[in-house]
Amino acid sequence: MTFRLYDTATREVRDFVPLEEGKAGLYVCGLTVQSEPHVGHVRSGVNFDVLQRWLRHQGYDVTFIRNVTDIDDKILTKSAEQGRPWYNLAYAMHRELDKAYAALNVAPPTYEPAATGHVPEMVELISDLIGKGHAYPAEDGSGDVYFDVRSWPSYGELTHQGIDDMEPAGDADPRGKRDPRDFALWKGWKKDSEPETAAWPSPWGPGRPGWHIECSAMAGKYLGPAFDIHGGGVDLRFPHHENEQAQSRAAGRPFATYWMHNAWITTAGEKMSKSLGNSLTIPNVLEKYRGIELRYYLVAAHYRSHVEFSFDALDEAAVGFRRIENFLERSARAMTPGEHGVSYALPRAFADAMDDDLGTPGAVAVLHDTVREGNRLLDAGDAEEAFVRRAEVRRMLDVLGLDPSDPAWTDGGAGSGDDKLKGAVDVLVAGLLEERAAAREAKDWARADAIRDQIKQAGIEVEDTPDGPKWTVS
Repeated sequence: MTFRLYDTATREVRDFVPLEEGKAGLYVCGLTVQSEPHVGHVRSGVNFDVLQRWLRHQGYDVTFIRNVTDIDDKILTKSAEQGRPWYNLAYAMHRELDKAYAALNVAPPTYEPAATGHVPEMVELISDLIGKGHAYPAEDGSGDVYFDVRSWPSYGELTHQGIDDMEPAGDADPRGKRDPRDFALWKGWKKDSEPETAAWPSPWGPGRPGWHIECSAMAGKYLGPAFDIHGGGVDLRFPHHENEQAQSRAAGRPFATYWMHNAWITTAGEKMSKSLGNSLTIPNVLEKYRGIELRYYLVAAHYRSHVEFSFDALDEAAVGFRRIENFLERSARAMTPGEHGVSYALPRAFADAMDDDLGTPGAVAVLHDTVREGNRLLDAGDAEEAFVRRAEVRRMLDVLGLDPSDPAWTDGGAGSGDDKLKGAVDVLVAGLLEERAAAREAKDWARADAIRDQIKQAGIEVEDTPDGPKWTVS
């Protein structure tokens, strides 16, 4: 089955046909590093990490570019509020973002360009747009440069909007604009309110790039004028991605063939964001859950589905993932030395789900079906066939970035030592509780009591609840 994806530009599910056979160019809009990343932020990183893993599994040579916006109005505002240099804030938050990605085993992209390192490319692109009649310097002496939306007849095609139906662009003082919807390509330096370090030389005077031009310039630098897939959060479709596409194509660059957008994570029905005060930072969440459990929670939902975040749902996801780990632990005990390291193909149903617009819910369902079958085989004493199921489970987990034996989880790259210890205890205790449950179901009360006593001797109290056994360290 050919990989098919939902293209948000055409609103259709399309076969993926790369521009160059055997290769795939992927550009994802990264974060504006203004504060600590929250769960909503890292969803995009996880979703597109799964995409690049799946493309690589299919044999594509993937060039994956994910940028960082390290100069922006929001960064300048927050740094001023905190009384620190803007570049110090951006650098510190960039490091926090790196830690969050590592904690969730988000593989590094091919390259992660920062906006401040590519100002010459942005100035060149803006000059090109002015030369082609699609941009103009403001006549109010501000040093601003704007994209002329009415000069580009296709403006609005990405989001299927007409210009007259759009709200004015709120990214600069409208007095210098020919049309209120014209958006800023370059922002002249405001010496009375902005630090001198936040300005670069340009033909229009000192200033800094607008947000939208940053991504167009960086995508062009590393992927060329035309590339395969552009991704990002659904909230970026307008105005950011609409403006990216317009300015790039107006400059003669075909830009992206496909557009993919991940949905929001919401709390109380609203997009998770810092401005709403309902954000959940990654360090806080990882105090209660392992990074692999949080990643599983994010992967189990389809990337285009809005997720209403709750700790109850995360609890359920953690329990579900531990069932997978328990099977891996149980089947490992039944393996012979010669069986280690043998690889098996992915189940066809798993591959079909992934090929259907990165259908991770269906893929995770196949994963759990395989785990159940593997446990049934172990119960029946068929260790050889159970090993085959184990190998398939490991293969599926690898594609999803969830293999517990991946060095990213085991060698300090994801989570702290305490996280790993807690995870190991979770797996061991859960395995004993499953054995206890099986003994009780078989009415082997002596065995069930012996397991309970074994757990208690280890300093762990078990409480039987309607939702299943719960354990705590006594």
